[in-house]
Amino acid sequence: MPQHSRYVYVAQIAIPSSLEQRFTELYDQEHVPALITVPGVRSCSRLKLVWADTEDMPEYLAIYEVDAPDVPKSPEWRKASSTGEWPTEIRPHMTVRRHGLFERLNTV
Repeated sequence: MPQHSRYVYVAQIAIPSSLEQRFTELYDQEHVPALITVPGVRSCSRLKLVWADTEDMPEYLAIYEVDAPDVPKSPEWRKASSTGEWPTEIRPHMTVRRHGLFERLNTV
């Protein structure tokens, strides 16, 4: 059975469809590789919404497994998330940007 982190940090994002290709390219090739180098970050999974029971659900979800609740607030995380073209090409165009940290209650 795989080892899971006790904490999961999530980012929900909506982006205009005209920027989806660039968003995916920068997320996969620049943003995630930078964040994975942050101490305490174990993994990242990215997902795209297929359906929802509400119209305001953001289309994209990133799930980061982290070792401690303060990892996404660390100076290393802030530095990594501010590198490259992500902060100028994508971040200003996000129409929804939600973040949250969850503590794992049970793993099956």
